[in-house]
Amino acid sequence: MTEMTMIEAIRTALARAMDDDPDVILMGEDVGINGGVFRATDGLIQRFGASRVRDTPLSETAIAGVAVGAAVQGLRPVAEIQFMGFLYPAIDQLANHAARFRNRTRGRLTCPMVLRAPYGGGIGAPEHHSESMEAMLAHIPGLRVVSPSSPAKAYGLLLAAIRDPDPVVFLEPKRLYRAGSETVTDDGAALPLDTAFRLREGADLTIVGWGAMLSEVNEAADQLAGEGISAEVIDLATLKPYDRAMVRASVEKTGRCVIVHEAPLTAGFGAEIAADLAEHSLTSLLAPVHRVTGYDTVMPYPRLEAHYMPSTERILKAARAVMEFQ
Repeated sequence: MTEMTMIEAIRTALARAMDDDPDVILMGEDVGINGGVFRATDGLIQRFGASRVRDTPLSETAIAGVAVGAAVQGLRPVAEIQFMGFLYPAIDQLANHAARFRNRTRGRLTCPMVLRAPYGGGIGAPEHHSESMEAMLAHIPGLRVVSPSSPAKAYGLLLAAIRDPDPVVFLEPKRLYRAGSETVTDDGAALPLDTAFRLREGADLTIVGWGAMLSEVNEAADQLAGEGISAEVIDLATLKPYDRAMVRASVEKTGRCVIVHEAPLTAGFGAEIAADLAEHSLTSLLAPVHRVTGYDTVMPYPRLEAHYMPSTERILKAARAVMEFQ
């Protein structure tokens, strides 16, 4: 067991996967010699060689396309998109090819690839470097979408994604890369995909989040506990397909729900969760579902970034409103 940051846990998981399976290869802009823009792949080209850790041209379309081709021919590529805002050109390959191979070939071929992408704000990055477009990806049939909230979850979920027979988009909340550390055991044990994690039990209110937002969610839950409000915190971890059963069961117990995500409000993934609760758990709800999100605008430049990001105070305000609803 070792104390690791999230970036160290990701690097350790990649190395473990490559040790365990010679078909696992890495590719992306600067992932080899430079070790990646965030150093997620630092040292791996020296350890595994340039045939398995490949620097690519500056072309997200090519990165995704080569990953698709390699995957359907028996390899397990892990491709990196440097920032989520650069992922848009890769959507063609993801939506029209990676996500469709199982259906297109009636199960004869699958596409066991992972597309890694740092996402979200909080580090004062320039334009196109702070997007949160998970809802767009989750709308594509055939793709899994995963976002870890801690080093241990990053390690276990990335291993599960690499071993999955179908394409996974693995979204890494970059403001958590070096925000803290926790004990991670490099034992090759994967965490289950498609399963949410209940981070704390509660009786009065359910708060649902994923990725970096769990930091503010947990801070809010701690403060609510001081006010006598028992909040249950659920980390979705896998957004597509997400663990509807756990979310429904929690809300049916507490009767109230706040959903938190950094992406813009309109058509954000929180809307899917709220709609599902309205359809299946309406009679259990004691108050309308509240969403605490980013705004319907481009992520602002660093000076205004903090005003865009959902804060602990905004989560507390929503939670109190839900609790006070009559």
